[in-house]
Amino acid sequence: MAGEHDLKHLLSGMSPVLDPLTYVFVTLPGHSVPPGLDPRMTMQEGEGTTIIITRDAAQAAGLPYEFPCRMITLNVHSALDAVGFLAKVTTRLAGLGMGVNPVAGFYHDHLFIPAERAEDAMTALGEMVREARG
Repeated sequence: MAGEHDLKHLLSGMSPVLDPLTYVFVTLPGHSVPPGLDPRMTMQEGEGTTIIITRDAAQAAGLPYEFPCRMITLNVHSALDAVGFLAKVTTRLAGLGMGVNPVAGFYHDHLFIPAERAEDAMTALGEMVREARG
């Protein structure tokens, strides 16, 4: 199933959903995830493995973490090679002084937003949808 490429359709068709959980970024040595952890995302880097897990899971495992955040799923099937979609979204949020860590999945893009700014992000994304729909 091919994703959408047209920027106007992506912006007007997105339906942002805010996950209720608080996530954090954790770095682990090597390239394995300890048993019992269920990461939302795993990325192997030269320095080790980055995982995004719930803050509760990190605390329960005694893992140091960074960036308490909330996840917003944009809920529009964007093509993996779509041009400009995440740039438009992240530029809008950057204009509000908000750091964003985007993650692209096969079907949807996900934004990890500072936990305390989640509602601001949802408001801005809703405005983008309304603007795109004209």
